[in-house]
Amino acid sequence: MNESDEAQMRMLVIGIYLVALVLVGGAASLFSRGTRKDFLLASHTVGPVLLLLCLFGTTMTAFAMVGSSGEAYKKGIGIYGLMASSSGIVHSLCVFLIGTRLWAFGQRYGYTTQIQFFRDRLESPLIGWVLFPVLVGLLVPLMLAGVIGGGALILSMTAGAFPDWPLFDHVNPALDGGVPAWLGTLVVCLVVLAYVLLGGMRGTTWANAGQTLLFVVLGIVAFVFLAEKIGRQDNPLANLQWATGDVDPELFSRERMSRYSFLAYLLIPLSMGMFPHLFQHWLSARSAKTFRLSIILHPVLILLVWLPCVFIGILASAVDLPAAIQSDPNKVLPFLVKSQLSPLVSGLVTAGILAAIMSSLDSQVLCVGTMFASEVVSGRGERRRFSDGTEIWIARVFVVLVMAVTWWLSWWLAGNRSVFALGVWCFAGFAGLFPLVFTALYWRGLTAAGAFSSVLAMAGSWGYLFWKSDWGANQEFTVPVRIGPQLVGLEPVVLILAASTLALFVTSLVTQRPGAATIARFFPAR
Repeated sequence: MNESDEAQMRMLVIGIYLVALVLVGGAASLFSRGTRKDFLLASHTVGPVLLLLCLFGTTMTAFAMVGSSGEAYKKGIGIYGLMASSSGIVHSLCVFLIGTRLWAFGQRYGYTTQIQFFRDRLESPLIGWVLFPVLVGLLVPLMLAGVIGGGALILSMTAGAFPDWPLFDHVNPALDGGVPAWLGTLVVCLVVLAYVLLGGMRGTTWANAGQTLLFVVLGIVAFVFLAEKIGRQDNPLANLQWATGDVDPELFSRERMSRYSFLAYLLIPLSMGMFPHLFQHWLSARSAKTFRLSIILHPVLILLVWLPCVFIGILASAVDLPAAIQSDPNKVLPFLVKSQLSPLVSGLVTAGILAAIMSSLDSQVLCVGTMFASEVVSGRGERRRFSDGTEIWIARVFVVLVMAVTWWLSWWLAGNRSVFALGVWCFAGFAGLFPLVFTALYWRGLTAAGAFSSVLAMAGSWGYLFWKSDWGANQEFTVPVRIGPQLVGLEPVVLILAASTLALFVTSLVTQRPGAATIARFFPAR
């Protein structure tokens, strides 16, 4: 096989995978009941295995595979401790403390979105008008991370497929013949739109489950094959030992990470408690018992995904990477997969990486459409303005609009934007909203004014710091703060969380609480 044939083989495997996803959406549509609840929540029929795979797949974005391997290449194995080990514990706690409780209220009062819960809990219809743009504003960069990662991956893996096509010429000659990033991201967006619009939450759940299994298995496969290829020893452990023999010892510790940054990243996983797309998945659960498997096995799945990808990043340091790859961590994993594995295996691994990207993107975009249709346009309960069918179409139209804006932004921001850095920024924003959801569930003293001030403090601090980091382009951005005699750089998430928490408690302590009836509704006497 020449280079063009190998690239076309990878492209064929990717194409088959994308077509399969569209077929999943079509199959899910055959089971549709045609109701608003079915399209948005799969009629609360999701069982424990599907819920586990969906919750995990939704949280494991391009950030987990493409981002983690690239960051491990730059900063070492400490990336696992930075994100994965803490996430395994905190994510399960969020499902237990936040997810199960919100599911119970959703079942009892018929909620479809987070905003409906906060409106009732705070006795404030206006909270939705503040929360909606903030949640969408945080979700779009997270979606961007996935779309940018998908486009870069497809370009890298298809380079050389069509060398005689002028449309596929690139500034970097090594990428000539590859599907341009703008076209690759467009294909990813269109495929996600196809199965989300066709199958709604049921199609998203089915696709997520299959994608999660795919990227868990293929991540391990990629590590085993790469270790064998690079090490050429008798077994995977010997391969790993050989391949890492010349690796800088700093990569096996957290020497390239400050102590304060390492501790700050323990706050990032709190973001899961406020993800609006996870709220929607929680509400799709069949019963409270459905959550047990997710709480127990979520850390195990994190280990199975993150550990191989981090090790792949370490292995990359034993390979003589081109300068263009060294300067762009997003391309480390695709380069290794393409250069070290056979066309068939590399095509399958590419499909697995795309699965990690798209298993988050679909839930995020469906959630945005749900919030717009349910909260901004139609209202809820007896105040709803439109029929189920009309509301579903409103959600679909907004989903298309948001995806189009995301695709355009991915084109405009094309370049060396780190998938890892973009993901961290979005997670930092959602982590800043964690005090709101936690106190809404466990503190009677939360007031509407406290909630407003917390959201605005988070949005203001996040927006300012994101701007100061050149919209995420400065991947080493920290805020200098003097701690005793030492000047240290604090990660933005620390300041964002501190601002939102302080605003929430100070304002709530001096403003009026919700009425006794509301308190009794959400804090019933035991």
